[in-house]
Amino acid sequence: MSNFLKDIIKETGNEYASLVSEGVDSADVTSFIDTGSYSFNALLSGSIYGGMPANKITAIAGEAATGKTFFALGIVKAFLDKNPEAGVIYFESEGAISKDMIVSRGVDSTRMVIVPVATVQEFRSQSIKVIDKYLEQPEDKRRPLLFVLDSLGMLSTTKEMEDTAAGKETRDMTRSQIVKSTFRVLTLKLGKAGIPMIMTNHTYDVIGSMFPQKEMGGGSGLKYAASSIIYLSKRKDKDGTEVIGNIIHCKNYKSRLTKENAMIDVKLTYKTGLDRHYGLLELGEEAGVFSKVSTRFEMADGTKVFGKTINENPEKYFTKEVLDKIDEYTKRKFTYGQDESE
Repeated sequence: MSNFLKDIIKETGNEYASLVSEGVDSADVTSFIDTGSYSFNALLSGSIYGGMPANKITAIAGEAATGKTFFALGIVKAFLDKNPEAGVIYFESEGAISKDMIVSRGVDSTRMVIVPVATVQEFRSQSIKVIDKYLEQPEDKRRPLLFVLDSLGMLSTTKEMEDTAAGKETRDMTRSQIVKSTFRVLTLKLGKAGIPMIMTNHTYDVIGSMFPQKEMGGGSGLKYAASSIIYLSKRKDKDGTEVIGNIIHCKNYKSRLTKENAMIDVKLTYKTGLDRHYGLLELGEEAGVFSKVSTRFEMADGTKVFGKTINENPEKYFTKEVLDKIDEYTKRKFTYGQDESE
């Protein structure tokens, strides 16, 4: 039967078809991309050592000025720092990314390509060309590659551009269908190539809802295509009176890997990007690794330390043993079929 099924695969000519025993390129998640934040890794994959699925689309959505671009650049920096031979293709539709912005955030600009795109069709065409070129390389020559689309909400359509040029003020009612067809194609191609993709998008308030709620623009196509959708909100992080960054509240709106509606906070500073250890103190307390005694935390050896002291010198307190215990807990906390109390 196995030989017959292999013959069927050849007969169909479907480049994505395969025996399940040999793996499903477009669906199986075999590795993760470290985001640069232990707690955000846990929200996306269940493990603080995990992160973004290495062959899936991860959407980051929020209102204007919630730090979506800054957040995406934080992940880009972590990706390039972790993979010295990696590259990033950054599809940009907002005209907001400059060389100074990239360099000032510590991102290696020699391994990042900015591709301005104005329409959904332009993004689809150019992203597919990049993927096809990537797949032309022998498998052992391929180096890690990350796609970023910033942002979907600002992409127009060919019809909308033509109507605008002709002086028409009509809205392109087919945009949602075009977005859906784009991601139908991209999801399979990214999966086969093993290329992760971060996409930013806008959210808006749902009118007429009984309870206040947010919705992501772009129609239903993206909701089906994305492996994870994270909603962001933020508050300023200050050192005295100086604003040094933002505390980003992340809610898991949709995920195929971890529990939906789970929430964590991450710290995004203007100088260093995503703080790797922020949020671990709270997770450690939940896991029973630390215990809160008044205003201090009690360590395993009985010493009591202020939380600020731990956050200022995290490597001293978050040892491999401590991280492993927190990781065991986050797998229970964030992963389906697990009980937090075990």
